[in-house]
Amino acid sequence: VEIPLVLVMLRSLFIVGIGGAVGSIARYGLSLSINTKFSSSLPLGTLIVNIIGCFIIGILFGLAAKQQWTNNDILMLVGTGFCGGFTTFSTFALENISLFDKQQTSSAIVYTIVSLILGIGLCKLGFLLGDKL
Repeated sequence: VEIPLVLVMLRSLFIVGIGGAVGSIARYGLSLSINTKFSSSLPLGTLIVNIIGCFIIGILFGLAAKQQWTNNDILMLVGTGFCGGFTTFSTFALENISLFDKQQTSSAIVYTIVSLILGIGLCKLGFLLGDKL
C-alpha cells in the first residue's frame, strides 16, 4: 500500500518540528546558563552552542555516511530538526564541509564570505529600518 505524498510530507514536518522545538529549548537553556555563569566580552553562550551544534551534526552525518543509513528519520529529527533549532550555524558548517569534500573550494569560500558579510550587513540594515518604523 502506497502512502499518499501529503501524509509523508506531514510526517516529515512533524519529525523536524519536534526536533526543532527540543533544539530551540536546549539552545535557550544552555545559552542562558552559560551567559549567567560566565562573564565575557564575547557572546559566549551563542559561541558555545554553535560549536556544540557543529560537533553534533558532524557526528550524526559521519555516522550516517559510515553506516549508510537509508532511513532519514534520525537525520530529519536530529540533523534538520534538533540541530536546526539548536543552531543553523551547524548546517552552515556542514554545507561548507560538503563543498570542500567535493573540491568546490572557491564555492565554499564565496559561500562563507557572502553569508557573513550579507548576513551581518542585512541584520544591521534590518535593525536600522526596524528602528525607523
